[in-house]
Amino acid sequence: MGLIWAAVGAIGGTFGDQWKDFYTVPEDISPTAAVFPAFKAGTNAGRGSNTSSSVSVVTNGSKFVVPEGFGLVLMEDGAFTGYVTEPGGYIWDSESQDSKSIFAGSGFVDSLVKTTWDRFKFGGRPQSQQMAIFVSLKELPNNKFGTASAIYWDDSYLRTQAGANVRGTYTLRIVDPLLFIKQFVPTKYLQTGQIFDFTDLNNGQAHQLFDEVVGSLSSAFAQYANEPEKHNRISSLQQDSLGFSKTLASVVDSNYGWKASRGLEIVRTAIVGIDYDDETRDLLKTVQRADSLVGSRGNSNLQASVAAGIQAAGSIEGSAGILGLGIASNSIGLGGFVQQDTASTGSAESDLQTKLRQLRQLFDEGLISQVEFDAAKAKALGL
Repeated sequence: MGLIWAAVGAIGGTFGDQWKDFYTVPEDISPTAAVFPAFKAGTNAGRGSNTSSSVSVVTNGSKFVVPEGFGLVLMEDGAFTGYVTEPGGYIWDSESQDSKSIFAGSGFVDSLVKTTWDRFKFGGRPQSQQMAIFVSLKELPNNKFGTASAIYWDDSYLRTQAGANVRGTYTLRIVDPLLFIKQFVPTKYLQTGQIFDFTDLNNGQAHQLFDEVVGSLSSAFAQYANEPEKHNRISSLQQDSLGFSKTLASVVDSNYGWKASRGLEIVRTAIVGIDYDDETRDLLKTVQRADSLVGSRGNSNLQASVAAGIQAAGSIEGSAGILGLGIASNSIGLGGFVQQDTASTGSAESDLQTKLRQLRQLFDEGLISQVEFDAAKAKALGL
């Protein structure tokens, strides 16, 4: 008893010529529809078109066409009586000893579904009426997420806590259709005329998934930003959607057990926007500016501060302001490049040479302009 494999193929001339009517997927089904009842299609004028209302209750001898990318599930009283994912034509026969209950195929659902089938299959003899339901095995797009307020994570690149508002989308895949239907889809969607769609605003289950994704974003950002192979740059996230997809899927599954308890997984994400809070935005600018001044992170922040001080001093008092930063007393430091030299000699000549070398060092590092260098040099020489 079960589904007999009639032929390999999809909706086409072979079935149109041999079968007067059959159940299949409607041509106008939304790409975001996950679970929906089988539609009865006629093969007279307009082969493959839907010639009746949503009829999903089938009887012994009913014929089915399963297109690529979909699974057919038969149920009775909430229990599974048949399931196929191989594209082709099938006949439901409750009497034949040659029929099979399941064609899991050799795809990504094979090992997962066989275990679920053994757990949830119908234990008794199927009766005359069965509910026929199709499940999408494709990526289900347009699942949006966004944060109402900033999320925060520890960022090893910034060496502090960072915060941002995030917006994006992700795609889902049903990796275990039987588990998904049994454990996650409400009973009302397993009725004639009902469609379970993740983008349906009235779908409470979709809202639950949304909340769980948003609740996992902070952990996903922290994990992604602190992975050594990512070079600790959260700024690369928008250019690495596949890498972040894996991180987010891993965190969501760890937090809520999507695959093990619902038969779901996140496949891809697209970050539409990351709006950093004011403190994080200012910190990013400072660190990026420091990195642009020197290759070594060890001295970059100090050099950025010194550069800003030189610019401010020069704008107020010219060369005197530059010397006032501590060059005259040999106290300015650039991450070890400029050292105090008063211990080496006490003579005025040595002091002057030291000052000039320091000025030259600042000029070579690009921290002062030619005009500022010439003015400071002239001041030191008393010209």
